[in-house]
Amino acid sequence: MQVHDKLLVGLDVGTTKICAVVGEVSGGEINIIGVGTHPSIGLHKGVVVNIDSTVESIKKAVEEAELMAGCEISSVYAGIAGGHITGFNSHGIVAIKGSEVTRHDVERVIEAARAVAIPMDREVIHVLPQEYVVDEQSGISNPVGMAGVRLEAKVHIVTGAVTSAHNIVKCANRAGLDVCDIVLESLASGEAVLSDEEKELGTALLDLGGGTTDLAIFSSKNIKHTFVLALGGHNLTNDIAIGLRTPLAEAEKIKKKYGTCTSMNISSEETIEVPGMGGRKSRKLPRQILGEILEPRMEEIFALTKREIHRAGMGHVIMSGVVVTGGSALLDGVPEIAETIFNLPARLGTPRGIKGLVDVVNNPMYATGVGLVLFGAKNQSSKKFRIRDKNIFNRVIDRMKKWFKDVL
Repeated sequence: MQVHDKLLVGLDVGTTKICAVVGEVSGGEINIIGVGTHPSIGLHKGVVVNIDSTVESIKKAVEEAELMAGCEISSVYAGIAGGHITGFNSHGIVAIKGSEVTRHDVERVIEAARAVAIPMDREVIHVLPQEYVVDEQSGISNPVGMAGVRLEAKVHIVTGAVTSAHNIVKCANRAGLDVCDIVLESLASGEAVLSDEEKELGTALLDLGGGTTDLAIFSSKNIKHTFVLALGGHNLTNDIAIGLRTPLAEAEKIKKKYGTCTSMNISSEETIEVPGMGGRKSRKLPRQILGEILEPRMEEIFALTKREIHRAGMGHVIMSGVVVTGGSALLDGVPEIAETIFNLPARLGTPRGIKGLVDVVNNPMYATGVGLVLFGAKNQSSKKFRIRDKNIFNRVIDRMKKWFKDVL
């Protein structure tokens, strides 16, 4: 197999599936040349709970992507999600050295903005600049070269549990992969499914995954707020299993084949066959029952997300509406429920801005994988390469030593 320097690989480590998407940079465009998926066994609500099972799933997804792309994969951009993810806004101010703003000044003001106290069991995943202010002139996206004496930066900081981030890197390393960077999954999905106009005007992106629902609010082309709700497609499957008294595996199949969130639009004559538990006979039930089970749960997910948007004071920011993506967004009637709950226009988000295997990845379930490739293309110059050998406990001890030194 060939090894390409211009290959970018997104690894979506999800609760339901592991997905590897291979993209090739050619003439400033991204060509998707390979996709591999495999059911995810070792994760729960976006967090690794079984290292060995996760490693096996990653290996199989990557092998499938390698076969399709005809290349060897050595490094990936990995996605991270889960209830441990938190985001908050911060502000930094520095004096400008010299008569104009330099790249070094921008780096210093971002460091000043990220110099906030966070618990030792958490680490900063992203520091996302929102805007710069030069001598009280706000709304600046790139201040380099501007004259001034004071530079301010408003940033959004995303943090996650140190152990969760380390476990994702550990699983990828055991599967023979280097991790260029860990990327918040909702940020990656935004790269894939949102247009520049939506990011500019203000949009709420909801990534409906298997274990979590990830919210990202964009405005003025920057991310303003992030939130992870620990409810997702698995809760819908569980509701079907309980409501129809059928095994979870069968409930998942029923959800994918017949799932709907709007019982009003279904004919009362439509029926589904529901396998029984413990060797009991199958039963035929009206398909409307599925709508009656799934609709309240989907309404709850959207209502809790809406409450978070208003709690964060972001209700006035979402001018262009709501975009729903992720595997669970494929259920019939999801955009309609989103429109009703948010009282805003809603649409289904599928990957855009790519070439190659467009017909293969033209599906909300591939939004994060494609988004990770696009994120990698934008940030190739700042590859971090999460080092394999630096032990998590050494890092915690280093931070404790520094803390005691500061105190004493």
